[in-house]
Amino acid sequence: MAKEIKTIGVLTSGGDAPGMNAAIRAVVRKALSRGLKVKGIYKGYNGLLNEEIKDMTARDVSDIISRGGTVLYTARCAEFRTPEGQARGAEVCRKHGIDGLVVIGGDGSFAGAQKLAALGINTIGIPGTIDLDIACTEYTIGFDTAVNTAMEAIDKVRDTSTSHERCSIIEVMGRGAGYIALYCGIANGAEDILLPEKYDYDEQKLINNIIENRKRGKKHHIIINAEGIGHSASMARRIEAATGMETRATILGHMQRGGSPTCTDRVYASMMGSYAVDLLAEGKTNRVVGYRNGEFTDFDIDEALAMQKSISEYMYDVSKALSI
Repeated sequence: MAKEIKTIGVLTSGGDAPGMNAAIRAVVRKALSRGLKVKGIYKGYNGLLNEEIKDMTARDVSDIISRGGTVLYTARCAEFRTPEGQARGAEVCRKHGIDGLVVIGGDGSFAGAQKLAALGINTIGIPGTIDLDIACTEYTIGFDTAVNTAMEAIDKVRDTSTSHERCSIIEVMGRGAGYIALYCGIANGAEDILLPEKYDYDEQKLINNIIENRKRGKKHHIIINAEGIGHSASMARRIEAATGMETRATILGHMQRGGSPTCTDRVYASMMGSYAVDLLAEGKTNRVVGYRNGEFTDFDIDEALAMQKSISEYMYDVSKALSI
């Protein structure tokens, strides 16, 4: 028999992402509409262990859908990676009457959710990460806003790069994943895109490309560099020394995490939050909400964490073809 859920907890964990507040709002209001109680857990798993837990009403999530970041805050928690910490987390849930938990975060957050599910707490994960690096889903909360933020910033850098006839290396976030770099490379018309999944660290190819483009009359050169490769400043110095072309590095950094979420991030996050509550109400546990082939769906956390995600070969080929 499915476990009856009376109280749902919700937390955000790992890096913040635009749209997390929309998901929190959806969890709270959908749960209340189903006659369930909701408790907000502040500062992720760290707040769970410290019992930073508050009853939430519909008014508590008013006017947050347009805000970036997370009103529940987020933090890393080394203690929760230990069996002792996980057991204490499950006990805190039981102490506060939380029999269903929604975890909004990335794969590290899902690993914690997996442990709580094994300890008897019905747990559902929602993918919240700007990196788009969760294999089971084609969409993660925050990616659309982050990539649009980066795109707009790169457009501005291109303007000044063109004016000064420079080479600009623009570093975008994504940890070890190159999705933001790939999307921006195509959207911004970059001459070169460096992805962790593809880059062979042969800088001479970049140098040769810049020199050949100069011969063809190109006055500037844009290189989008993924965070997983990094070292943009030292790369810029080497390229300038080899080509004689003034080269500057711009690291966009955490501005990509902030800002008001796009319509896509608000709507999809709302759908995912609602879907997570429905799963818990049905007695489901150890699941991750995902989006595939135009539909919201769910996957077993164990299976989701075991999946491998790869860059679209077609998109990568298109980016190369369009850069000439």
